[in-house]
Amino acid sequence: MPEPAPDAVPEAVRAAVLPLAAEVLGALDPGAVPASLAAVRRFAPRRRVTSGAGPLWLAVERDDAFRARVARAWSHAHPDLAADLLADPPAPGAPGDRLDLAVGAALLRPDGWAARLSALDTLPAGADAPAQPDADHAHRAHRAEAELRRLAARLTAETERADAAEAELASLRRELRRLRSDADRSRSEARRAAEHAAEVAAAAERVHAETARVRASADDDRRRAEDLARVAREDAAALRELAQVRVRLLLDTLVEAGSALREELALPPAGRMPADLVAPPVPTPGGPRPTSRGRFADDPALLDDLLAMPRAHLLVDGYNVSKPAWPDQSLTEQRRRLTERLATLAGRTGAEVTCCFDGRESESSGRAPVAPRGVRVLFSQGEIADDLLRRLVRAEPPGRVVVAVTSDRALGADLEAAGARVLPSATLLARLGRV
Repeated sequence: MPEPAPDAVPEAVRAAVLPLAAEVLGALDPGAVPASLAAVRRFAPRRRVTSGAGPLWLAVERDDAFRARVARAWSHAHPDLAADLLADPPAPGAPGDRLDLAVGAALLRPDGWAARLSALDTLPAGADAPAQPDADHAHRAHRAEAELRRLAARLTAETERADAAEAELASLRRELRRLRSDADRSRSEARRAAEHAAEVAAAAERVHAETARVRASADDDRRRAEDLARVAREDAAALRELAQVRVRLLLDTLVEAGSALREELALPPAGRMPADLVAPPVPTPGGPRPTSRGRFADDPALLDDLLAMPRAHLLVDGYNVSKPAWPDQSLTEQRRRLTERLATLAGRTGAEVTCCFDGRESESSGRAPVAPRGVRVLFSQGEIADDLLRRLVRAEPPGRVVVAVTSDRALGADLEAAGARVLPSATLLARLGRV
């Protein structure tokens, strides 16, 4: 059925719909408010019905969603009347409910709702409802009791909501107290942090002042050190000059004393030199020449005297000694016997002992022979043992006692020229015969 024009709805029905529509508008979420009622919603609740009557009624007439919200609120307030309107066929309702039924018809708009509005409009203005029979009184009492129960349930719900709101308020108050406590604690920590920062700044100032003082003291110390170094250089120069004067004075004194002594002794000028007065050696018929102590080179006691000197070094031409001593033995056995006896000699005299052999002969196991303790065994590689002995003598510092044992005359001459005392192999063999 087409909607009636706004003028077709009785004024009494509009007057009853507008307060309910204003209440529903105030309870809507901001996102659900129709655009035409956004300004009306900002009015005070009482002004919405008076100042916003036109936009409210247009929204009820033309906005189905908003009218459905208002109709739902009316149905909650009048459930029995809403059931009568939506019944099939619609219930007639009590005569006293004609205005409420017309409001419900204008909102719910069931079939025949326009006729209800017309019937309400035919009532004479100010006419009262006809006398009610007892059944009508009972019906109205039943309606009143239902309304009372609805209001009691609504009151209970409102009470529960109030209790929940009060509990939420108490929770919010506790949260507020907690937040205030946190704020007080934060302010206290901020004060402590500010005090600590002030202390750190003061300490930094003190450190800066101390650093400046230490730097100034260091500059003073550096200047004093430079002054002391300059004075020390001047004193050293003066001492060097004094030493030169004293040496020159001493030298002049010695020269003058020598001249006076030569005049006193009446010494003639030197005509011959000491070398002119050395007589040639007298050849010894047969046998080796004696040493400074009267011992000959083949005397084993001479070897003992030489090895008894501090840090003495005995160099042995290995095969030159071993082959005459054990000619029927193998080279390996000759080396073993010689090095074992040299180890005994080194242990008794404390001298350093080095024995040199030509080439390198491995043991039957394929490994190089192990030298006894106290004897250094060297094998010549790429050269002969004679050259190795020459290099060993040349490597020794001048003044050290180096005794070389070999019967090779050419090698002995070279070793003597390099500073070694050369003894024949027989001397060492005679000494080893006593170990």
